[in-house]
Amino acid sequence: MDDKLTLFIALTGIAVLLQAGVLLAMYLTMRKTTSEMQSLMGEVRTKVMPSIEQVQQIVAEVRPKIEVIAENLRDTSATVKAQIERIDATVNDIMDRGRLQVIRADELLSRTLDRVEYTSEVVQRTVVSPVRQISGLMQGITVGLEFLFAGRRKNGRSREERRAVPQDEMFI
Repeated sequence: MDDKLTLFIALTGIAVLLQAGVLLAMYLTMRKTTSEMQSLMGEVRTKVMPSIEQVQQIVAEVRPKIEVIAENLRDTSATVKAQIERIDATVNDIMDRGRLQVIRADELLSRTLDRVEYTSEVVQRTVVSPVRQISGLMQGITVGLEFLFAGRRKNGRSREERRAVPQDEMFI
């Protein structure tokens, strides 16, 4: 059993030495990585940090201007909206007035046409009908007088020829 114990102690010693070697390798690798990281951080501080600071300064300078631009855009938007509302109200008013004027013009035209028609009827009754009646009466008297005085005329026209002319003139 002694051999086994010695073998076990030897194996345990080898394992401990192996573990110590792995830990030493890890330590050396970590130390190398740490030194590389520190040099990389040094480069970042020297190269990137000034750029970041410049960007922060530019943002600090530009921010008030951007705020002014945004405020101006809000004001302009409100003004444009108000003007569009005024234009819309004006256009609606013009459209309403235009419709009203079209209605008035239509009514005026309708009344005028009605009055022209009425005047035409009145002229027909009061002027044209009596003129036709008087014209017919005058033609009757003319034909009667021609008939009475027909024997006294020297030209030899027949009664049909004499009537043809007055009958054609009768229709106006």
